[in-house]
Amino acid sequence: MAVTKGNSGAVKVDQLGQPSGSLNIAEVRSWSVEEQLDTLETTTMGTSARTYLPSISGWSGSIDVYWDDSFDAGNNISVGNQIVIDFYPEDTPTGQVYGGTCTVTGVSISSSFDGMVEASITVQGTGALFS
Repeated sequence: MAVTKGNSGAVKVDQLGQPSGSLNIAEVRSWSVEEQLDTLETTTMGTSARTYLPSISGWSGSIDVYWDDSFDAGNNISVGNQIVIDFYPEDTPTGQVYGGTCTVTGVSISSSFDGMVEASITVQGTGALFS
């Protein structure tokens, strides 16, 4: 079984309606993608176990970065913007990629006197997550 080091990943962004550029988000510290599936209960009277059918799927993601003054350079990572985002466990042309069209739902910037200025970005997928 092969394993992958976390520091080989990347996150890239294209803005909807703009020429494709796949801009790297700079200074990425970590990222996560969550895919979920709703279910519909189909249990009927007289049964002893609950039953379900798959329903609607969705996905969301988050990116933690070190902030700098070029944090948003060309990426248009502002709350409400729709973007196409790609999450790479390994930043290679042939590596696995997860992503899709999403809406930026949050940008949080934080700082402390003894640490780095950091930002957290959250996105909500619209449509299916591709992988």
